[in-house]
Amino acid sequence: MSAIDDKLPSGWRWESLAEVAADGAPILYGILQPGPDMPGGVPYVRPTEIVEDVIDLSSIRRTTPAIAGKYKRSVLKPDDVILSIVGTIGKVAVVPPDLDGGNITQSSVRVRPRSEVVSPRYVAWVLRSPVLRRQFDKHRLGTAVPRLNVAHVRALRVPVPPLPEQRRIVAEIEKQFTRLEAGVAALRRVQANLKRYRAAVLKAACEGRLVPTEAELVGRVPPRGGRVKAKGNAASGDAAYNNAPFETGAELLARILTERRQNWLGRGKYKEPAAPETVKLPELPTGWTWATVEQLAAPEPNSITDGPFGSNLKTEHYMDSGPRVIRLQNIGDGVYVDEEAHIAQAHFERLQKHRIFAGDLVIAGFGENPPRSCIIPETLGPAIVKADCIRFKPHGSVLPKYMNVALNSDPVRKRTKGMVHGVGRPRLNLGEIKSIALPLPPPAEQTRIVAEVERRLSVVEELESVVTANLQRATRLRQSILQKAFTGELV
Repeated sequence: MSAIDDKLPSGWRWESLAEVAADGAPILYGILQPGPDMPGGVPYVRPTEIVEDVIDLSSIRRTTPAIAGKYKRSVLKPDDVILSIVGTIGKVAVVPPDLDGGNITQSSVRVRPRSEVVSPRYVAWVLRSPVLRRQFDKHRLGTAVPRLNVAHVRALRVPVPPLPEQRRIVAEIEKQFTRLEAGVAALRRVQANLKRYRAAVLKAACEGRLVPTEAELVGRVPPRGGRVKAKGNAASGDAAYNNAPFETGAELLARILTERRQNWLGRGKYKEPAAPETVKLPELPTGWTWATVEQLAAPEPNSITDGPFGSNLKTEHYMDSGPRVIRLQNIGDGVYVDEEAHIAQAHFERLQKHRIFAGDLVIAGFGENPPRSCIIPETLGPAIVKADCIRFKPHGSVLPKYMNVALNSDPVRKRTKGMVHGVGRPRLNLGEIKSIALPLPPPAEQTRIVAEVERRLSVVEELESVVTANLQRATRLRQSILQKAFTGELV
């Protein structure tokens, strides 16, 4: 049985949304084309300005009085209720006094409650409730851009108790939500702190502060923050262990470049990869060095390559099954996100230059937090990268997991910001990604860094899972409160 057919408590009745609207103020959408923002003009509300049930006045845009004058029918007054009906359906807010005389766009409708029948806050809460959300779902039109027809909005059925009971319901909802929102705010703070801690771990890892450095362990430099036991049986700093042999980052880089030169399989004459400009780079711990992404790539063709552009790979080429396409959606914040896209086997065979394999890194050349990266999982199978996704196979002497830590660390991201180009659509091209400077520690130190990062972040991930589960529980509890409120079970 639907909510509309449910029996209401004694004294309640069903009314259409149109029936609870004030006379002379029909439920209508607003301005079709408000034009460019006009300082000092008439304010209008878009669904994007409705944030957590409140209109964000700081982001309000304005239109000309001439345009607004054509839409007097949808002018706003304090205590009107706005409901979004295009895109994100069901955003609701009560109009504050600051927007008296303002307007809305065609993506929302204005509801002016009939004061002798319903209170504005009651209408706002009932529109947020499961009782109304089920009706939204029933009448939803479109898939890419969902919308509600205004006629359907006017016909929405609203449970209407007597006014005194409405006031008690609103008061109880707001009391319970105040407590609930305090708990949610605390969870959000924990989330933010975990995010900051994650960033701090990666930063420390790439500055030589997370684990004892190789130079400290063999006694070439004094340990920081206390004595570190050296390799062997002597204490760090003992004369017998000073200058003990280990492969430094500089020696590792020299070996990698020598192997690249000797094992070159590409076309034409070998070209030495450009070294990083170190003048403005910070000092590194003893035994570390700076290297570019290109210098650290495997000595084989297409170890750094981007995806096909233009007509070589378009959305209409995607299939329900077949080899995978790695897109920007797959590149999380240091983690792989399993969003599936496939192409036909025959099409895949034509795009072999763009193949990516398990254990490779994929770097986002577009979007947030460049050079965001992740590691391709072992279970993926045959795949290619899409445009703006860069395949990076590190040299066998460099740990891919360490490369992933470095690329996602704040210091590297901050330095990379200077390379980003494109207004509103930040982008890095292949050459710019090749030139990114990364701190390179000795091989043994890379192993220790990765182990310590994984240990610490595993704890973070467990805590994040607990926080996420509790936030989801809070969302369910919110809907449960609203369901009870508008079926007569809350007060």
